[in-house]
Amino acid sequence: MARSPFTLAASVTSALPRVGVVGVGALTEGIAGRYDSAVAELDDGRRVVVRVPADAAVLPELAAQVRALRALTPGVRGLLPFRAPEVLGEAGLGDTRAVVVDFLPGYRVDPAHLPAGRGAATSVGAALAALHSLPLSIVRTEGLPVRTPQQVRTDASRLLDRATATRRVPVALADRWRRALEADELWRFESAVVLGGAGAASFLFEDVHGAPSVTGLLDWHGLSVGDPATDLQWLASAPAAADDVYAAYVAGSSRAPDGRARERARLYAELEFASWLVHGHETGRADVIDDAVGLLETLAAGVADEDLIADAPLDVDDALALLDRMPEASAGAVDTSMQTDAYDPEELSQWMAADAASQDDATPGDATRADVAQDTAAIDLVDLETSPIDLADVRAAKEAERAEIADPSERSGFGDGGLHDGDAVAEAERASEAALRRWLAE
Repeated sequence: MARSPFTLAASVTSALPRVGVVGVGALTEGIAGRYDSAVAELDDGRRVVVRVPADAAVLPELAAQVRALRALTPGVRGLLPFRAPEVLGEAGLGDTRAVVVDFLPGYRVDPAHLPAGRGAATSVGAALAALHSLPLSIVRTEGLPVRTPQQVRTDASRLLDRATATRRVPVALADRWRRALEADELWRFESAVVLGGAGAASFLFEDVHGAPSVTGLLDWHGLSVGDPATDLQWLASAPAAADDVYAAYVAGSSRAPDGRARERARLYAELEFASWLVHGHETGRADVIDDAVGLLETLAAGVADEDLIADAPLDVDDALALLDRMPEASAGAVDTSMQTDAYDPEELSQWMAADAASQDDATPGDATRADVAQDTAAIDLVDLETSPIDLADVRAAKEAERAEIADPSERSGFGDGGLHDGDAVAEAERASEAALRRWLAE
């Protein structure tokens, strides 16, 4: 049974013993019932969010988020052009834990409706570039996962082997993926600090000079050192803005150019279907297997015999040229009906009457869109025609499946944006003392 906001408010006073709660309301977020959450107003004027796992299976995920956020020291946060939640306190609640973080204002944007041009798209690209430019020591000193290009490549190869062993992967797809895995040029990249697959819906926006700008980032549980392409997988779910996001990302990056990042991101996205198949096969779920096979067959028909690797990758000059052609953002062009918000102001008005009138950053019903799954596909290069991938349904099904699995060793596939097989997942979880999986938070 879900915990009430009042029960959660009591855990706030346990986590923060020197403050009082003067108001509490339900937190509107779509996380497949994996967390009980509430937003509370404290007697010192602050607003905080309290979150409790709905069952023990989600505890490692929450622990990973807490550990990652605590790795973000004030100095690290000063390097980022946006805010991250701060952990204010923790408290025991029966046989589980309650975590209290500060409230970050803003709204979220459905990736499919991320507008093109300067504004939201370029702000997301610049935000990812800043994140990937952080010093690797931030992750290493905390004992969080660190993966080399060779490890990433090996894990992808292992997943493909496990998928093809089921004899349900279309031959054309298996050959396509194998060619990509054997192409050395695809795997010459510089590891960076990554989120492990967070997408556009992980970012919080506020309107600055009439255009949406990234002001916060919510998903940190996958913080690690790995392939930057994992954080670009969602671009196929933002077809209008994909090129602009990537152009701003390349132009804002201080790292060595990586002309093959989008092709690797595309590969990771396609291999999500293979991961889903492996999961169904290893758990004996005929419904999952049938769903995965259907997705794989559709994908095979869409990509035909095309290779993932383009003859001419997009370089820095190409990205700058795209930015030069990009029109300036217009306040009138911003469609706020496409946006999502972390909090429903109609609900909050029931307990914060004084502030209700000022909460105009969302409309009732928009918050239900916060359960948009983090699609993991990369949009095509200009010279590479491949079918867009929408993994929303697969993501939602995976989240529901994982919420029922308490033993991390039973989980298979990539997980949430990270490319690894079952053994690698277990090793990463032991190293970080937590499963690095998606924490959909507001």
